[in-house]
This record gives sequence, structure tokens and C-alpha cells, in this order.
Amino acid sequence: MKFNWSKCLLVMCLLGVFTLDANSQTKRKSTSAKKTTKKVTSKNTNSQLLDANLAAAKADTVVAPPPPPPKDPFAFDSVKVSLRPDAIIDRELVKTRTPLDYEHIREDDAWYRERVWREIDIREKMNLPFRYKADDDNGSQRFLNIILHAIKKGDITVFDPTVDDRFTTPMTIAKVGEVISGKCDSVSVIDWIKDPSGSKGIFKDSVVCKEFNPEEIVKFRLKEEWVFDKESSRMFVRILGIAPIKTYIDENTGTVQGESPLFWVYYPDLRPILSTYEVYNSKNFGAKMSWEELFESRYFSSTIVKSSIENPYDLYIKQYIKDDILRLYEGENIKNKIFNFEQDLWSY
Repeated sequence: MKFNWSKCLLVMCLLGVFTLDANSQTKRKSTSAKKTTKKVTSKNTNSQLLDANLAAAKADTVVAPPPPPPKDPFAFDSVKVSLRPDAIIDRELVKTRTPLDYEHIREDDAWYRERVWREIDIREKMNLPFRYKADDDNGSQRFLNIILHAIKKGDITVFDPTVDDRFTTPMTIAKVGEVISGKCDSVSVIDWIKDPSGSKGIFKDSVVCKEFNPEEIVKFRLKEEWVFDKESSRMFVRILGIAPIKTYIDENTGTVQGESPLFWVYYPDLRPILSTYEVYNSKNFGAKMSWEELFESRYFSSTIVKSSIENPYDLYIKQYIKDDILRLYEGENIKNKIFNFEQDLWSY
């Protein structure tokens, strides 16, 4: 009997131990399951809050409208064509006119050569035809607009004046438009929709684009070469390039800050185009010459601003002579040196 009772106690103790282990394992599993449930619940809650915040941010964000495209700097070229003959004569000769070829000069015969840069001020009385701004079937008759019209059509190539004046770096049409009219600027202005009275100080960004004004161009720079041909015993002058000059003025004080060329045009490329445009003649509207004839016949007034004569540092006259009157005298002195060289070759 004692042996049986000891066996029963031993079995009961083992059963109790197994029961305690099972209960503890069950509690652990339930606790871990609860923890994982809380974690998953917290993750879901965080993601929902994040989505809600993003949705609110998108709702509060105001998408700014795209800036307006810059105005066309070549808008002056929109000239309507006459639907009926605008003259009592047929003017087909002007449209088909071509310039004469230059006389060939051999290199060995070019006994004397000098480079000259001069400026044409179209405010002078003799140069007023450069400012003639009437419209014709072939566009505006202003000299600057004739050049810009040819650039827009792609008939001529323009060159960057910031590099050099030797026609080495071409410019694109877009670059020319940016140079003549400037870039669009972003400025802050009052938002009159949200702040009708202007007292709240609510501003918005606005894009401002400047329009090109041909009246601002009052000077043209010519680059030319004087050559004495010993075979024909003549002094020739050939224009190499033309550049419109823009004067920069301080808007606040009105003082002149400086001048710079906008672009260079190779004149021999421009000659066929200039031969199809006529120059304004205030005395006789029927006796007008072409622009090509005006330049070849030297019917313009100009002042010399630079030359290769006694100029080892390649400077403009204004860089070593500050007085305006003395600069004019120096230009006349250069002109007389070229004239006297030709005259001194002859004996009377």
C-alpha cells in the first residue's frame, strides 16, 4: 500500500508540473499575439495619418499658373499686304534688282590698306532716312527693321559682338530676340484678387517682358577697309560689317551708362537684300535710290571712332581721348591721313 500511494503522489506531481508549463506557454502566445496586433494597429494608424496629411497638403497647395510666353521681339514684322495696287506704276524693278559685283583687287596690287570703324548717328539731318518708318508690302521701311526682317527670315547670318568683330561666332534667331528686347523678369506685385484694397500686403509673382522699341537704336557702326589699288591707281573703300548700337540709360537718373553693339552683320551678305529696298527721298518720292546704292555712294554722315593707323594697342578713340570735341578732331585727322596718302602720290 505504501508503494502504491507513493506512485500516485509521483504521478500527481508530474501532472501538476505539465499543467503549469502548458498554462505559461499559452499566456506567452497570447501576450505576443496581443503585442503584434498592437504593432500592426499602430503601423496602420501611422500610415493613415500620413496619407491624410499628404491629402491635406495637396489640398492646401496652390499650383501657380505657368508664366505667359515672352512677347515676340519680331512682332513689328506683321505688316499686312495691300490687296490692291498701292501705286499707279508697276514696281517690279525694285523687287528684282541685284547689286553689281565688286571689282576684283589682286593681293599684290593692294599697295596700301587701312581699317576704319565709324559710327552713323541717325539723329543727324543727313541720316534722317535711316529713321523712315512707313510700311510697305515688303515690311517696315526703317533701316533697322529691314535688317531684323532679313534675320527673322533666315536670309542672313548675324554674329556675336561680345566675342569679336571678325564674324567668328554666329548667333541664333532666339539669341538675337533676347538681345534686342532683353529677358523676362519675375517681379512681386500686389494680388488685387486676394487683397482688393491693398492693405493686407498680399503679393504674387508676375512675369514682366520688355518690348523692343526701334526708337532706342540711334547709331550704327560700320567696319570698313580702305585699299589703294596700284594697278588702277585708285583708292577703294569696302564696307565689311554693320552693327546697330544700343545706348543703355539709367531709368532712375537718366544718365547714359554706355553703348554696345547688338550684333554684327556681314555687309556683302546684306547687299542683295538692301538693293531691294528704297531709301526715303523727301524731295522726290519717285527718284529714290536703294540702300545698297546709298552705302556704296557714301551718302551718309559719320564719325570715325577707331582705326588701324598708329594704333598699336587696338584701342577706340574714346579710350585714350576723353574730350568729345578732341575725339571729333582725331577722327578728322585720321580721315585726312588717308586722303593725303592718295593725294601725295601725284605730282602736278
